[in-house]
Amino acid sequence: MHMADALVAPAVAGTMYLLSAGAGGYSIKRVKLEDEGKKIPVMGVMGAFVFAAQMLNFTLPGTGSSGHLCGGMMLSAILGPFAGFLTMIGILAIQCLFFADGGLLALGCNIWNMAFYGCFVGALLIWKPMMKKGAGRGKILAASVAGCVLTLQFGAFSVALETFASGVTELPFPVFLAAMQPIHLLIGLVEGLITAAVLCFVYEARPELLWGIGEEGGAGGKISYKKTLGILGITALFLGGVVSLFASAFPDGLEWSLEKVAGTAEFSAEGAAHHAAEKIQEFTAFLPDYGIKNSETALGTSLSGVVGALLVAAFCFLLCQVFKFVKRKRVNE
Repeated sequence: MHMADALVAPAVAGTMYLLSAGAGGYSIKRVKLEDEGKKIPVMGVMGAFVFAAQMLNFTLPGTGSSGHLCGGMMLSAILGPFAGFLTMIGILAIQCLFFADGGLLALGCNIWNMAFYGCFVGALLIWKPMMKKGAGRGKILAASVAGCVLTLQFGAFSVALETFASGVTELPFPVFLAAMQPIHLLIGLVEGLITAAVLCFVYEARPELLWGIGEEGGAGGKISYKKTLGILGITALFLGGVVSLFASAFPDGLEWSLEKVAGTAEFSAEGAAHHAAEKIQEFTAFLPDYGIKNSETALGTSLSGVVGALLVAAFCFLLCQVFKFVKRKRVNE
């Protein structure tokens, strides 16, 4: 669902940057009040996991399309909505700047469409109420599927609305929306099942890692805290470095919808803002489209998966260190 710059007008891009920045600023304030010491390794590992998982497009049989995880629901179910949202910002920014996945001008839109709904709507309206009286595999499955389906529908609607507000005449709002919603319903169902599988593993291994269920069942974990994070971290590197080589080559839900409605997924836009954003990405993206420049080798995909996962983990670590520094400084004052 990563939008390209050509789908967004500067005014719409600016508005979505402001909305996403507002949500990000509020999340920073809330995370500062939490025990970030415990969250540092979890944010890093889960951020790397979601980055790698987003590289794994899965085929939707009979559609000619594919989908991939957004990951907001998964992150917020473990980290909570605020730390989850900040982690998603890091993932999407790294994808945009270093891998040219999603436009720089459209980054605010992508954060809102892919992170805001999953981390806030999914976590606060679906996950938290369902886990209020205790967790269980059945509840985790139901919450994961419901949350992913609902939040991807919101995200798909926002994409259609943003292109409409941007005046992209090749994509009439009702027609584009009619293409986006059903395909993302299927993607949401698959993401929900994958999210449930990961969260059920965490629940069985270390239930206290799940957000919103408190310390319930914390002593009943089957695997140690360090081993649980180790398994997730190694899995992230394996997904990004190996499994990514076998990702579906079919267009994702957004690209598929663009082709259905406009006959192409390739759009162009003129203007100083679009030109500047393109130049910045050309300079910063050292592994564009998750590959080595001017090379078709599969090594580029594996390298991108591993490097991207490590970059996200480093971002989360540095973010938490900044929070710790600011908190210590205020205490000393």
